[in-house]
Amino acid sequence: MIIDSAATTTATATGKAGADQQRLEEDLFNFLNLLVTQLQAQDPLDPMDANEFTSQLVQFANVEQQIYQNSHLETLVGLQESNQAAAMVNYLGTMVEAEGKSFTLADGGAQASYTLPETALETTLVVKNDRGQPVYTIGGETGAGRHSFEWDGHDADGRPLPDGVYTLDVSAKHGDQSPMPVSQTVYGRITGAAADGGRAVLFMGDVQIPMEDVLSVREPERQVTDRGEPASDSEA
Repeated sequence: MIIDSAATTTATATGKAGADQQRLEEDLFNFLNLLVTQLQAQDPLDPMDANEFTSQLVQFANVEQQIYQNSHLETLVGLQESNQAAAMVNYLGTMVEAEGKSFTLADGGAQASYTLPETALETTLVVKNDRGQPVYTIGGETGAGRHSFEWDGHDADGRPLPDGVYTLDVSAKHGDQSPMPVSQTVYGRITGAAADGGRAVLFMGDVQIPMEDVLSVREPERQVTDRGEPASDSEA
């Protein structure tokens, strides 16, 4: 199970705003000290131009307001990322369908689907291992619409393959032999979650699934014993 919290991001953002505020206060303190010194040393018959230091004071006030607003924005971003991390936790252990071609073969089985926009002349399904080598090829459905693909984890010669990451490539052709666009989805259990560059990423085994690619979520199926009771982990 993998969970990366946004707390570090929030702390970093808050620390940056605090450092900017401290530098501003130091600059303002030095400016006021210099201003007092100049006022004390000014010629009463030729006083300083008040507009100049008033303008500088206004600039300091504007910068302080900007830092204040930025600190609030950074806090809001941190809270949003924290809420996002909390939402990701709810996915752990669930079965999801997501857009994509890569899936994890687990316990000798995997499931995917593909959708044809119209009737195809021919459709070919090729399963490749993590090195990109074809391990299983079969002809697919040619009718328009959505079709399911269930794989038992065996290669073309019927030999079982090890669990791991595989990719399903679905190719279809129009009647004139031109390629037809095919949309694909994969199914699997979510085993981890993380924040990657501000994006929420789920893990289906070793396969990364961006949260925005998730199409549906359901509870995992619970096995039932011959007594009609849910099986325990030792019985499953």
